Amino acid sequence: MYLNQAKKVEIFTEFGKGATDTGSAESQIALFTYRIKHLTEHLKKNHKDNATARSLTKMVGRRRKLLKYLYVNDINRYRAIVKALGLRK
Repeated sequence: MYLNQAKKVEIFTEFGKGATDTGSAESQIALFTYRIKHLTEHLKKNHKDNATARSLTKMVGRRRKLLKYLYVNDINRYRAIVKALGLRK
């Protein structure tokens, strides 16, 4: 499996406030970004996989909502996470 517990802890430690910080916007955005990159690579090979394409679209929407939340409430945290993840926003 591409996303095991150790990888999740690594993502939460790097972008969140600790290994157990699964609820902060930064850690959720980082996890969504990791999953989006994986699904994008999957869809490049399997372009007819419509269920995965729909899941990817929903995931991008969820990440966009979290980014908008950060943008409205704390612009410095927003800028930091966008720069750290290399997003285009």
